Amino acid sequence: MSVPTAVSMSEADYLAFERASAQKHEYYNGQVYAMTGAKATHNLIVGNTLAALHRQLRTKPCQVYPSDMRVKISQTGLHTYPDIVVVCGTPMFSDKSQDTLLNPLMIVEVLSASTERYDRGMKFQHYRTLESLTVYLLIAHDHPHLEYFARQEQGLWMLREATELTQTLEIEALGCSLSVADVYEKVVFEGEGSVPS
Repeated sequence: MSVPTAVSMSEADYLAFERASAQKHEYYNGQVYAMTGAKATHNLIVGNTLAALHRQLRTKPCQVYPSDMRVKISQTGLHTYPDIVVVCGTPMFSDKSQDTLLNPLMIVEVLSASTERYDRGMKFQHYRTLESLTVYLLIAHDHPHLEYFARQEQGLWMLREATELTQTLEIEALGCSLSVADVYEKVVFEGEGSVPS
């Protein structure tokens, strides 16, 4: 989160403000937080990941949403925009506008220097209160590294990692997989050539 606006808002006022705004904002505890724009590498990784998931889930009862889909964490009141959200079955929305999702099954965040601490810490704490959430995937932007958190029984979360382009992560909850090479296709890391296609 960045520095909040000076004015405190109700949730209803935030939603009215947000729906009229050209910029995206998070909302928590009455405060509105402007979100910064993403860089090219971040957007490329998000696009690659979204494409790989959509390709495998298109014939299943699942929808894959990009970062314009707002998610509300009902237990804590946080409204936020994950990089990718997957819902299976019937999507549940907070109202008839259908722009605030309540029941994501999987959330993906691409890390950056400015958001990594938040995505790993407080944001993940909020996400873990979502009963529907079974998969949380963190993707590094500056080197190949996928961190896959899967909810287990009794609220435990299991971590699996993939750091080689030859590796593939199985996403059992969705019945699909993610190749590290696909996630980083055409990505150029600082001081290196592009990742092979």
